[in-house]
Amino acid sequence: MLNDVNRSEETESLVIGGGCFWCTEAAYQMLPGVVSVESGYAAGHDPNPTYEAICGGQTGHAEVVKVTFDPSQISRARILELFWKIHDPTTLNRQGADAGTQYRSIILYTSAEQKLAAESSLEEANTGWGGKIVTQIEALTTFYPAEAYHQNYYCLLYTSPSPRDRG
Repeated sequence: MLNDVNRSEETESLVIGGGCFWCTEAAYQMLPGVVSVESGYAAGHDPNPTYEAICGGQTGHAEVVKVTFDPSQISRARILELFWKIHDPTTLNRQGADAGTQYRSIILYTSAEQKLAAESSLEEANTGWGGKIVTQIEALTTFYPAEAYHQNYYCLLYTSPSPRDRG
C-alpha cells in the first residue's frame, strides 16, 4: 500500500533506506519538525513482503523508513543532509555487520522536486565521501509498512522494563 506517502497540505514524506530501519527510524524520530517515522519495505518485487522474506533476500525490497515532516519547521534538504550522516553510503548492500540487498542505501522519490533534491544532495555529499557513494535514487512505486513490532523499535526497547523487572 502507498499509505498516502506523498504529501498532505501541511506535511511531506520522503522514503529512505540506510541499512537497518531501526537505526534510521531512531535518528529521524529525534529531529525537530519530523511528524512521524514509519519503518517499512520498498523497491522490490514481492507484493506481500514480510521481515522474514526480506531477510531471506528473495523479495528485492530494501528496509526503509517513511519520514513525514513539516516543511515549515524543517527542510527537505535537512532531512537529506542527515541521511548522509547516519549511515555509510559507500558500502554496497551493507551497513556494518548487516549485509544483503535489503540494507542498501536508497532514496525513493515521489515527485520531480524530490528527485532533484535527492540528486543534488547526493552530488554535494559525494565530495565528502571521496566520490564513492553507491546510493540508489529511484521512483517510489509502493511503500509497505513493516510489522507492528518493528515500529518505534528503539523507543520501545529503551523504555520497556528490563527483563529483570518484568517478574
